Amino acid sequence: MADPVWTLGEVLSATGGRCEGDPAAPVSGFSIDSRALAAGEGFIAIRGPNRDGHDYVAKALQSGAGCAIVEETFPGETFLAASEEDGKADLDESRLVRVRDTFDALNDLGRKGRDRTDHAVVIAVTGSAGKTGTKEALRAALAPSGTVHASAKSFNNHWGVPLTLSNMRRNIDYGIFEVGMNHAGEIFVLTRLVRPHIAIVTTVAPVHLGFFASVDEIADAKAEIFEGLEPGGTAILNRDNPHFDRLAEAARRHGAETVGFGEDERAEVRLLECDLGADGSAVTSDILGETIAYRLGAPGRHVVQNTLAVLAAVKLAGADLAAAAEALGGVHAPTGRGQRFVIATGQEPVCIVDESYNANPASMRAALQTLGLAPRSEYKRRVAVLGDMLELGQEGPRLHRELAEAVDAGGVDVVFACGACMASLFEALPRARQGAYAKTSEDLAPALLSGVRPGDIIVVKGSLGSRMAPLVEALKRRFEDG
Repeated sequence: MADPVWTLGEVLSATGGRCEGDPAAPVSGFSIDSRALAAGEGFIAIRGPNRDGHDYVAKALQSGAGCAIVEETFPGETFLAASEEDGKADLDESRLVRVRDTFDALNDLGRKGRDRTDHAVVIAVTGSAGKTGTKEALRAALAPSGTVHASAKSFNNHWGVPLTLSNMRRNIDYGIFEVGMNHAGEIFVLTRLVRPHIAIVTTVAPVHLGFFASVDEIADAKAEIFEGLEPGGTAILNRDNPHFDRLAEAARRHGAETVGFGEDERAEVRLLECDLGADGSAVTSDILGETIAYRLGAPGRHVVQNTLAVLAAVKLAGADLAAAAEALGGVHAPTGRGQRFVIATGQEPVCIVDESYNANPASMRAALQTLGLAPRSEYKRRVAVLGDMLELGQEGPRLHRELAEAVDAGGVDVVFACGACMASLFEALPRARQGAYAKTSEDLAPALLSGVRPGDIIVVKGSLGSRMAPLVEALKRRFEDG
């Protein structure tokens, strides 16, 4: 049996908490979501903006939690009143770890989780687009060379990063962490927890402009990742991005070596040849002086670009570069970020591309460019279903309207759009490309479902708050049910 991630005694030592339980009792990891809790894991009762985790402690214990980290004042009157009505007022004190503040305890566990894996190579990934895909490609590329621990889903914020650290086993060889932000100062805190040896910045683009005065300020916020670099660390930066010099200067100020990736002739990690396909790409690149050819299982030039950074990190980490490149052939777009569903209809097939998780100007252009790779011999129409890109501030209408150029370049035949800002794009399109527009995704659904047909390839993309994911499911039902 594998050693536990923690013992109860280690949890108490890390958090300064107190508990009546056996210090040798195993704790197999941590969760802040009682619905996703596995038996033996510890539940951390975080107080969030909408929910208080303390309300779910009884449920967590009933589900077999190894322990529950709660604040000293727990249980409060509200919990007791609700529990008594359900007959659940009794709490197992041997599984309650009482601390002053549960969020501080989460960070304490994350900090200790990182401290006890000093032998591992730790890589942090940030950027305006491509963070999760790059993190998943790193997970696959490093797996042939050793044990890998990586962020789940998009656990890249002030809860997700320390939670990922707290679930890291002692004996791993590589740790991969996605680090996100939408305000200045957020990455600064997270990178000092992660303490990476290698930091990747995929790109800098106009996102979160509702919180920043300029794209330069966004670059400076991304550069905070260098604050936590371990001595002798390396920054891997996009040489094709106009903010490369600004990022490189910031990295050097923190004592980091810099490695550029891209098509620029000055890049140390350079794309030499690329054959883009609708389902993947064939790539030849120079990785720090070593020429290597490989096949990617996910389509898109932006994916190719980011795998250059992945292979640079692999080589810098001392892992097997050839095995990593081969592993990239098995990397496919994750849910909400380009996952494809090909459905037989009895006529021509239809392909639904799920890009519903997030959107910004850079990723939207990349998705439209990738849609343009769909061969006309397989799909008669290229259809884009687009929702608002959020958090762009006063620049929102302009940045949406300027997507008309990408729609044209991608050879998109028809656009269905929803959201206040997407109205700017829809109005800028020629009438022949206008499918339908509605204020919300829910209102758009009837026109969309009646307007698509067999032989279409349909990309659905928008920010999470635009609620585009239900349209993906509706489209799947439309064709699966005939």
